Amino acid sequence: MNYSTKMLRDNALADKVIVVTGGGSGLGKSMTTYFLELGAKVVITSRDIEKLQNTATELQEQTNGICLPLSCDVRHYDQVEKMLQQTLDAFGKVDVLVNNAAGNFISPTERLSANAFDTIIDIVLKGSKNCTLAFGKHWIDTKQTNKTILNITTTYAWTGSGYVVPSATAKAGVLAMTRSLAVEWAKYGIRSNAIAPGPFPTKGAWDRLLPGDLKDKFDITKKVPLKRVGDHQELANLAAYLVSDFSAYVNGEVVTIDGGEWLQGAGEFNMLESIPQEMWDMLETMVKKKNNSQK
Repeated sequence: MNYSTKMLRDNALADKVIVVTGGGSGLGKSMTTYFLELGAKVVITSRDIEKLQNTATELQEQTNGICLPLSCDVRHYDQVEKMLQQTLDAFGKVDVLVNNAAGNFISPTERLSANAFDTIIDIVLKGSKNCTLAFGKHWIDTKQTNKTILNITTTYAWTGSGYVVPSATAKAGVLAMTRSLAVEWAKYGIRSNAIAPGPFPTKGAWDRLLPGDLKDKFDITKKVPLKRVGDHQELANLAAYLVSDFSAYVNGEVVTIDGGEWLQGAGEFNMLESIPQEMWDMLETMVKKKNNSQK
């Protein structure tokens, strides 16, 4: 078995209806694929209905599952309400919301316009809020239980990070909402959890963030103790577990899946990783000599 092996048993998500925002590509598509393979019915949403339709057709042929594409700009609450109603019309219920839709710029903050900053805040934070509020109100008003919200955040949500300040700001808000609602809405039978992924490259997103030869100049694997990036199936495995009934006692948790990347950056002396073995030998000899001379 390796890290790209699928984890859960067949039909682990049978009878689940799952909505994945930003489900037409990237990690959203990978999660959707595995949800379908496990027997769930999945609604994928974004603004690009043509891309969604192509993805839905591809995944239904691949998995023999049911995937419904719905156009929705999560920045607008009325569109979220419409998307929710369309889901209910199609399937009669919804069990899981995966807030995955996101956007990002890599830029010095002073180079960003106020509109560019707002764009990221509106997609990531306001969009997650809109979906969470609409779905949560529906579940509470109709007295439905055993419902799940899964938010895709990031490790710099709690550390912050230069050059992605709008994203860091928005993701920090999503993290706070996750933990807050885990407490407040548990009494309604609604669990709220999050995943904080490290580097899981997707061609579209990484080409936009690191255009040209920047991807080669900034080798992300050098920042990860495991010396590799994540495989999409690894994240899909974790997401499937967190939206399944197997995780029924997991609530308010944010699971980091980054190969140790953020911890390597956080440790004050972690830069010593770059010291060669010969220098460590030399330092050890010097320390021993000093200790012996003091006896």
